[in-house]
Amino acid sequence: MRFRNGFWHLDDNVTLYSHKEYFETEARDNKLSLYAASYPISCRNDTLNNPVITTEIYPIAENILRIDVYHHKGSVEEKPFPAIPSSFRGIVGDDSIVSGNLKAEYADGTLVFSYKGSRLTSRFSRLSGCMTTPEGRFMAENLNTDIGENYYGLGERFTSFVKNGQKVEMWNLDSGCASEMSHKNVPFFISSKNYGILVLSYSKVSFEMGSEVTECVQFSVPGEKLSYCIIAGDTLKDVVSGYTEITGRPALPPKWSFGLWLSTSFTTDYSEKTVLTFVDMMAKENIPLSVMHFDCFWMKGFQWVDFTWDPEMFPDPVAMLRKLHDRGLHVSIWINPYVAQKSPLFDEGASRGYFLRKKDGNVWQCDVWQAGMAIVDFTNPEAVRWYQDKLRKLVAMGVDCFKTDFGENTPIDDVVWYDGSDPALMHNRYTYIYNDAVYSLLKEMKGDDAIVFTRSATIGSQTMPVHWAGDNVATYSSMASTLRGGLSLAFSGFGFWSHDIGGFEDTTSPDLFKRWVAFGLLSSHSRLHGSSSYRVPWAFDEEACRVTEFFTNLKKSLMPYLWKYAEESHSTGIPILRPLLLEFGADDEMIRYIDKEYMLGPSLLVAPVMKEDGECRFYLPEGRWISILDGSSAEGPCWIRKNYDFFSLPLYARENSIIPMEKDEKHILYAYNASEAELKDIAEIRNGGCTLLDDSYTELVFTASDGNSSSSKTIQIRKGINIL
Repeated sequence: MRFRNGFWHLDDNVTLYSHKEYFETEARDNKLSLYAASYPISCRNDTLNNPVITTEIYPIAENILRIDVYHHKGSVEEKPFPAIPSSFRGIVGDDSIVSGNLKAEYADGTLVFSYKGSRLTSRFSRLSGCMTTPEGRFMAENLNTDIGENYYGLGERFTSFVKNGQKVEMWNLDSGCASEMSHKNVPFFISSKNYGILVLSYSKVSFEMGSEVTECVQFSVPGEKLSYCIIAGDTLKDVVSGYTEITGRPALPPKWSFGLWLSTSFTTDYSEKTVLTFVDMMAKENIPLSVMHFDCFWMKGFQWVDFTWDPEMFPDPVAMLRKLHDRGLHVSIWINPYVAQKSPLFDEGASRGYFLRKKDGNVWQCDVWQAGMAIVDFTNPEAVRWYQDKLRKLVAMGVDCFKTDFGENTPIDDVVWYDGSDPALMHNRYTYIYNDAVYSLLKEMKGDDAIVFTRSATIGSQTMPVHWAGDNVATYSSMASTLRGGLSLAFSGFGFWSHDIGGFEDTTSPDLFKRWVAFGLLSSHSRLHGSSSYRVPWAFDEEACRVTEFFTNLKKSLMPYLWKYAEESHSTGIPILRPLLLEFGADDEMIRYIDKEYMLGPSLLVAPVMKEDGECRFYLPEGRWISILDGSSAEGPCWIRKNYDFFSLPLYARENSIIPMEKDEKHILYAYNASEAELKDIAEIRNGGCTLLDDSYTELVFTASDGNSSSSKTIQIRKGINIL
């Protein structure tokens, strides 16, 4: 939020109580407190009518400090998130507090943060504090920007990858993939200097990323108190891992979810016959299929949700689901947290107090999306159980997972939540409690097979995968902005991410569909889905079937590799699809701006082709790289410009990597120049072992298991780059 009229002046009718003069520091109870007066103190009289801004700093985990800044302490505040662990202790001095290698101290007349003795950032004191405006009071913090410092993240954002110069507001909206708005707002940004800032609020946090004052990053929240964490580390990976340490690590999705998902699409005509025809055609075209998804019209129009199959289109859903399972498929169905007035569930929910209400006690309703729509109030434990019981019947019927759509546009005016939550704070938080209700039910019934496929998100939502980008468009530009969104989201530890292959809106051209198939099947999760037209490959041309077959099988062969880094994401919070910056760091200036390619795990670089003529210009960081599709190699750092047919794209293995692959038999791709110790470490992870034979050859034993039997394969590999 902007408060200033240029650098020197505040806007009209804006008053700032700033940290004008720090008059006391206090160290006790594992906490450092700073007290600052808003006006200079020259005598006792200046202690009167002089607002004080208090800063309290706590260590909450290794290399993580929490900072609470308040004007009036007694104002109603959000429940602490994350909670301050009483067991973690820092080192508190007279003017400083240390957690691991991260230090906050009162120095140079302000608050300064450093890591291993190197300055990270500091408070711009005269710009920070409590702002009184015509819209109410806000707390604002301004942190100094270093020369050449770049910022990233803030959830899934489709604007420029580097956030410098942008104004970004945390407000979940049904916004598509082509604006500054987002379905997934996460108030966490990361700096190229290896630290991150997490604002601990579900409110409409506003960030000015060097956009109001060029030498500062400003973040502000409504009210009298601002809480945030600073997280630091040796690398950006350390920072992301630290963030997920306090907000939650991604759950591990089931292995079957990594295969190809096919959707009925949204407003297309479909029935049981259509669905089974699609499944049979995929088999006929030799395209491995893992999940069949039923979008909204599995229920009758005008009554979403009623959780009842449309009897005209699906007269025997139990038998149909059995047929799909017999074909080796899992089943996903669309739901949302809204109940239309025509739904048989409306009267039931309204009479029991399960819907969001207005201040006069009436059910809040609107005609957007569904006529007379009400919103399930998940702050009511009885409403949660009621909603879960409806889903429980579907799971018992044979449904494997739910696409939890919407959850973004909850109203804030004239509404009352069951538990008394502030509507402005519930707006962003709602997606978390909605998905938690669904995911918890699936965990109860499906155990490790639990998965949701969801669009909206906030702080901590990464714990309930998988997330997809939302409503993109069938254009190359939208393909590029979709990838930017995924790369930004990766900085918030969302380990598993997907997008609508071919674009959701409009009908894609055959060439774009084939290019997007390659991108989609080299993402952690892969779904064919559209709005008013099907995304079955034979709807485009015969080559589209062959391209889909090729890349589906390629992803299938990479499953041992993908699963290894899925487990890593679950344990560390580092996502599978990640920006080059996250993997290689900011020392290479070029990498800071790369947003049209990505790393798939630590060893595979992917650059989707985003031009109709097949040309792709991409960057390879320092080191030797090998294409796993054509065997060519290149020495980075370098830019390469090359044309690709529809069965290829830049897919390079990194030097010193060992990539387990599965085809007709177990294979491993080597980009080998590793030490004996590194090989042993990798081999042990793969349930094998290795022996150094001489200076030229290494022998690696790889053990593969299909669950019933296991076999070993001994391979000799030469120093250099090998494909086996």
